[in-house]
Amino acid sequence: MSLLDTVRTHIASAIDTDAEPLRQLNRDIHSHPETAYEEVYAHDTLATFLESRNWAVTRHAYGLATSFEAETSTSTTGPIVVFCAEYDALPGIGHGCGHNLIATSSIAAFLSLSSAIRQLDIPARVRILGTPAEEGGGGKAKLIDAGAFSDPDIVAAIMAHPISLHGLPDGYQGISGFRTVASHKLRVEYRGKGAHAGGDPWNGKNALDAAVGAYNNISLLRQQIQPDERIHGVIESGGSVPNVIPDYTRMNWYIRSPTTARADDLLVRAKACFEAAGIATGCEVNYIMAPTYKDLVLNDTFCAVYKQEMAVLERTILLKQETTATVSTDMGNVSHVVPSFHGVFGIPTPPNIPGHHPEFAKAAALDEAHEEAILTARGMAMLGWSVLVQAR
Repeated sequence: MSLLDTVRTHIASAIDTDAEPLRQLNRDIHSHPETAYEEVYAHDTLATFLESRNWAVTRHAYGLATSFEAETSTSTTGPIVVFCAEYDALPGIGHGCGHNLIATSSIAAFLSLSSAIRQLDIPARVRILGTPAEEGGGGKAKLIDAGAFSDPDIVAAIMAHPISLHGLPDGYQGISGFRTVASHKLRVEYRGKGAHAGGDPWNGKNALDAAVGAYNNISLLRQQIQPDERIHGVIESGGSVPNVIPDYTRMNWYIRSPTTARADDLLVRAKACFEAAGIATGCEVNYIMAPTYKDLVLNDTFCAVYKQEMAVLERTILLKQETTATVSTDMGNVSHVVPSFHGVFGIPTPPNIPGHHPEFAKAAALDEAHEEAILTARGMAMLGWSVLVQAR
């Protein structure tokens, strides 16, 4: 048996040993959905799962209440592979993006690769990093700022994301090189002056009119943006009762473009729309900026290795998608700091069901979805092995 086959056997055996506990972990996270930075149950459950297997876990890692970290090593120095685990859910939808599957696959990859380097005495380090708040909160951006990826020995950050199998090209079960775009995320506040809408409306400055004007301005702008760009938003706070002119409103906007530079340019154009609405209504405009999500930098070598390893597991993986998906992830930020892999794997859903949909959330709980996450974990673990061996 070749060394590569020996490693594959070690990784498969380690995952099989924890097969039922991993399945239960997946179900547990799925049945307790928590939104960005509120993932207390998921944080505690994942940390306890690792501690029950004698891992020393740093809870509340890097100053984030719902982040955690654990590491195995066969040496005090040497290359480091980091598996990133996401576990936040969507408001009102639950795990409509399948982050329970991400957490499960990353934990399984961490456990199995750790077992392999120990059994084969490879001088290397493997980490699992809990990364909260991917859904709009920029958890990985904050972890970068806190130093989670600053160790010069980090040679790879690895994770994979589920998508609907129907969303993949015919004959494929996943994608290695999944291209994503940059996204500015911001809230826009308007402050006006309250007045009685029937008695003396002339004394008011209508903050709701400002928000509506901004929405309409953006709708006019959309016709003149590139086909691979997106601007979308909602009114989060729009007033309380019809007979009082609202003195405060707040909107939440995402502004996406294939590169950070292009997103910067689009943001300037969007702000002109917001400010014009403020001028028209006499309202003050204020911006609350969230962490920017950068475009994902693909690593060709990582993509090729993962595709090859998944082929061994009888999964046909597209090396790279031809067009960039107009979605964003804070894993893009990580890819600008360390070499990164963010593949996608298909799970069975009803036809025409995308992510961020209640039916996708249901599909993410199925055993069939879990099995795909586990196969993905084996592919990611082998990718981690390849990177560690090459970096020695």
